[in-house]
Amino acid sequence: MDLELLKAIILGVVQGLTEFLPISSSGHLVIVSHLLHFQQQGIAFDVFVHLGTLLAVIVVFRRDILLMVRAPFAALTGSADEENSRYLLWDLYVVLATLPAVAVGLLLKDSIESIFTSTLTVYSMLVVTGCAMILARYLPERAETLNCPRALGMGFAQALAILPGLSRSGSTIFVGMALGVNREVVARFSFIMSIPAILGAVVLQVGDLISAPPSLDSSVQIGAGLVASALSGYFAIILLLDIIRRNRLHWFGYYCLIVSAIGFFVTFS
Repeated sequence: MDLELLKAIILGVVQGLTEFLPISSSGHLVIVSHLLHFQQQGIAFDVFVHLGTLLAVIVVFRRDILLMVRAPFAALTGSADEENSRYLLWDLYVVLATLPAVAVGLLLKDSIESIFTSTLTVYSMLVVTGCAMILARYLPERAETLNCPRALGMGFAQALAILPGLSRSGSTIFVGMALGVNREVVARFSFIMSIPAILGAVVLQVGDLISAPPSLDSSVQIGAGLVASALSGYFAIILLLDIIRRNRLHWFGYYCLIVSAIGFFVTFS
């Protein structure tokens, strides 16, 4: 197998797994790209591996997403039942949760891009992610309903997770649980609210992709990365849902701390 193709598959798998597992996709992509000397994978590769993870979350939550799409039309036609009303609220919550990330992405885009090459930032933020996942084990199980303030709180967590090494899924799930929402509801909402965030990341890069389209030679690598990220993302979601049900998020916390410790040791030794 061509070495560059193998690297593309590895990065696709890393993107798919870490986009949803609470260990930070951006952080791991910085680390793995650095280790593989594959730092110039290009805009096209980034766009398509993100599309792969987007496809994964849509497949897993296709029923919820379909009902969320139908809910506004049911409300307009006056045929909304209790289920439609509940999903209409989820539409509102997703919009609210997306606003902080949109603001951060638009206002601080240039500043944020400059830190994506810093492995020290990644290792530092992995410590934060690791501690949050370990603390999540001790959060009391409550049954607060998801509402606008709690959705917005998860949205601010998602916005902060634009920092490499700070997990998007881990941050949103931790904040949601800390606010008292049932962990399984929090997990479902965290994945669904990732859809506009991932789509937004793709849209921001479309202009660059059009101005610098991929070459024919790189198309195979891009396609392999897309398939790898979609498949690994699908299984990552299924795995994390099961781990959250069993309250085992601390496993990822220990992993993040170990990776961070190794990274600091290698950097400063």
